[in-house]
Amino acid sequence: MKEALFLRLRKRLAVKPEAIITLGDICQIYWDGEREEAIKRMPIYRVEPSDGNLIIIDIMQVIQRLRQVYPEADLDIQGAPQIIVEVQNPRKQANPLLVAIVWLVLFIGSGLAIMNFHTDVSMPQVHQRIFYLLTGQKNQHPLWLQIPYSIGIGLGMILFFNHIFKKKINEEPSPLEVELFMYQQNLDQYYIQNENKENQRTKT
Repeated sequence: MKEALFLRLRKRLAVKPEAIITLGDICQIYWDGEREEAIKRMPIYRVEPSDGNLIIIDIMQVIQRLRQVYPEADLDIQGAPQIIVEVQNPRKQANPLLVAIVWLVLFIGSGLAIMNFHTDVSMPQVHQRIFYLLTGQKNQHPLWLQIPYSIGIGLGMILFFNHIFKKKINEEPSPLEVELFMYQQNLDQYYIQNENKENQRTKT
């Protein structure tokens, strides 16, 4: 009885320009003994400059290539029908001046957003009212309420985003990371559904 060749396409792969993509790069493989190691080195696709930054490899390309070499193999295909290959071109070094400008704009914008929110909900009057209820005295600037409140906003943002600069507080993903993950999934689905025909070719 022939042992089946089990294949499961990975979801995403990052390669360098003009790389040769092998079956082991894009698939999890289970077969018998030496043939499994040999089949992992089988070339499936060669990245060309005209491919751009993203390539979609379909499982049918893999099956076609396998049938050329192992026509008798009993294939058992599992998982997703396509894999997205990202071509990682060398990144340009960020301009420090541009980074500083973007940081300044975001800092001012977020600060204005917080201040506008506090103005809309009359936060100064709320603090004054709380101070009066607790002490029985009127104070236009109840700093012992306002200062801890301001510090609490900063600490709350750190806990919410689960980051202190580049260091994570714990292993739980932050809401921003979850949103980025969902955005990436939607983006990948868009690429798959709008697959370019020129990326359907198989490189040997």
